[in-house]
Amino acid sequence: MDKSLFIAVSGVNRVMRAQQVHANNLANLNTRGFRKDFVHSMAVPLQGDGHPSRAMTKATGTSSAMGVGPAIHTGRNLDIAISGEGWISVIDDNGEEAYTRAGHLRLDDEGQLVTGTGRPVASLGGAIEIPQYRHIEIGGDGTINIVPVGGITVQPVAVGQIKLVNPDPREIIKGPDGLFRRIDGEEADQDAGVQVKPGHLEASNVNAVEEMVQFMNLARQFEFQFKVMKTAETLAASGDKLIRTE
Repeated sequence: MDKSLFIAVSGVNRVMRAQQVHANNLANLNTRGFRKDFVHSMAVPLQGDGHPSRAMTKATGTSSAMGVGPAIHTGRNLDIAISGEGWISVIDDNGEEAYTRAGHLRLDDEGQLVTGTGRPVASLGGAIEIPQYRHIEIGGDGTINIVPVGGITVQPVAVGQIKLVNPDPREIIKGPDGLFRRIDGEEADQDAGVQVKPGHLEASNVNAVEEMVQFMNLARQFEFQFKVMKTAETLAASGDKLIRTE
C-alpha cells in the first residue's frame, strides 16, 4: 500500500479534530470568560520499508488562547470582570481549587457566593458565606462589603475576600469542565496585583470571523487530503492492472 494513503489519513484526522475544536469555540461565542482553544500538531516520520523521506501529521493536544475578552458593563453588584491578567478561584466538584474568568456571581440557597454554574467562589479560608444584607458590593481587590440587615450603621462591613490569582499561563490547563487548573496540581498563591471591575462581565475572546475563516481553511485542507487518498487509490489500481497484464 502506498505510504501517501497513510499521510492523507493522518491529515484528515487532524483536520477533523481541529474542526471539532473550532466548532466548540463558536458554540461558546457568548459564554462569559470563555477562552478559545486550538490544536497542536507535529510532523512525525512515517515508519516502514524504504527511505524515510515522508512524514505524517499528528495532533498532540489542545491549548487555550489567553487573550482578554472585552468587558461588558452590566451594573449588577455581583458581576465582576478581571482587569487584565488573572483568575477567580473557585472550588470544583471534587473540592479542589480551579480558576475561571466568568464573573457572573450569585448567592445560593445557603448564602454561599457561587458562580453562575453553582461552583463556590474561593477565599483563602475556603468557600465564602454571605450574611443577610441590605446592600452588597465587591471592591477592586475582591473584598466583599455588605450593609447588614438590622445593623445600627449604614457603613459597609467586609465579610470576605475573593481569592484572585495570576499563575503563569504555561502552568495551567483547561479541564473538560471548562475550568483551568495548575498542571502540577498545586494551588496558586493569591496575587494582590490582580484587580476586578465591579458591575462588568468579560465576554469570550472568540472572534466569530476568525473562526469562520479557520473553518473554510480546514475544509480546503480536508478536500486536498481526500484528493490525495483518491490519487493513492488510482495509483494502486494502475499498479494492480500492470501486474495482471504481465
